[in-house]
Amino acid sequence: MDFTALRLLILLGFMHVEPGFGQRDDMDFSEWMTANQKYIKNLVLNLTNAEQCRSDVEALDARLNATVDELTRQKAEIDNLKTENEDLKARLNATENEIGQLKKSSGKAAPQIAFSASLANSGEIYNGPSTDKTLVFKRVFSNIGSGYDANSGVFTAPVNGFYYFSFSTYGYNTHTMGAILIKNDVRQISTYDSPTSDGSDSSSNAAVLQLAAGDNVHMELWDDGRVYDNLNGHTTFSGFLLFPL
Repeated sequence: MDFTALRLLILLGFMHVEPGFGQRDDMDFSEWMTANQKYIKNLVLNLTNAEQCRSDVEALDARLNATVDELTRQKAEIDNLKTENEDLKARLNATENEIGQLKKSSGKAAPQIAFSASLANSGEIYNGPSTDKTLVFKRVFSNIGSGYDANSGVFTAPVNGFYYFSFSTYGYNTHTMGAILIKNDVRQISTYDSPTSDGSDSSSNAAVLQLAAGDNVHMELWDDGRVYDNLNGHTTFSGFLLFPL
């Protein structure tokens, strides 16, 4: 029942007069009017309070609905954040594993392989011509990794990898001067100078070769070739591992 309907009922009740009411004196009428006015005021006040309570309840209900909507939205955001967090954790774990693998691989030092030698380890030497054309470099300056054999003149690769080789030759004009770098009995590079009247000649060469573990590299003379060396180290052979495979 709304406020207007309640006021109408109160007015109708006020207009209803009991039988014999007109015979009462003025004091009875005044008291009756005062009591009814007080009663009406209380009804109006109660109705106003009821209307205010209803408005408050409706406002509270609206706020509650808004709060529920906000909580639902926040829960969806939290769920999304959880999913993103799980993805980040997975990516972080994968990255940490990769870093661990890199640390393990980088922690393994590459093998150290290098050698350098000259032909003569004392006095002077003329090598060639001869049927055994392999040059054996006797004066070893370094042989890290023990890949070079000073008895045979052959370098044997300890590991797979790319190797750098260099050599120099010196000789006189009476014979062909120079030498050939041989890998597994196959010629790779060389130095060469035919007999001339200029007295002596020298030359050098270098190459990077891919070797498998066990491959052999050595130096050979040309046919009718000769080289010269002394403690000044004119004729030399050197090599080292660039990086393993």
